[in-house]
Amino acid sequence: MPIDKTPLLVVNRLGITLPAPRPLTLVKSISFHLGQERVALVGESGSGKSLTARALMGLLPDPLYMQAERLRFGQRDLTRLTEPEWNQLRGSRIAMVMQDPKYALNPGQTVGRQVMEPLILHTRLGRAERTEKVFAMLESVGLPEPKILSGRYPHQLSGGMGQRVMLAIALINDPELLIADEPTSALDHAMRDQVLSLIERLVAERNMGLLLISHDLQQVARHCERVLVMYRGRLVDQLPADALPSATHPYTRTLWSCRPSAATHGLRLPVLDRAALEALE
Repeated sequence: MPIDKTPLLVVNRLGITLPAPRPLTLVKSISFHLGQERVALVGESGSGKSLTARALMGLLPDPLYMQAERLRFGQRDLTRLTEPEWNQLRGSRIAMVMQDPKYALNPGQTVGRQVMEPLILHTRLGRAERTEKVFAMLESVGLPEPKILSGRYPHQLSGGMGQRVMLAIALINDPELLIADEPTSALDHAMRDQVLSLIERLVAERNMGLLLISHDLQQVARHCERVLVMYRGRLVDQLPADALPSATHPYTRTLWSCRPSAATHGLRLPVLDRAALEALE
């Protein structure tokens, strides 16, 4: 099936502000678009990545507020949605995977009930059809014995299994866009690549868009097509993922080269010259 290049998401001059005690702009007029493709939003902790993701889901905590010249998903103007309209959109057309299943999953509900909940909220399927779809979804994210697993509770799962359950919850209604906010931060290195490879495969099979939030430039380079780089609330660089090794922006170049590896053993890692970077703004 040919890939539709029409943007799913258009973001133009999005800002996020903390109003009190005096206004403080945390995300500063960023612009980008996203279609049926895998795009990474990267940067240090505190750069505004997760706030941006939450704004796109209508989940900014009080008292933060967003403003945008244009913020559209398909034909929907996200700046004008009411809370009931957001509730209809979230979990059906846009879905989000959070960082840590220990905190994102409900400890008092079974896995099957939590995967089924989006179907209850957004579809008119009967119970038998919902149950069948839950089992199929658990199997599609690589979880063994879905009938048995659906009766278990989150504390009975490993971290990798919990992350796959959250992915099943996000994808059960076949959304058009998946936002994954540091989905492997609670996993060991080997499991991170497994989960990201799974996300990459499922997104491709379902012709979805993916916005992957991460701080690990080298990791996302293996799983994404484009990279957006944030620094102190600003979008400072945009480039194809395969161009990262030759990035020219000083912040992108430092993020790329500062990770320890066998090749850098015994060598001094580069340090960002923040004064020089501030001078570029």
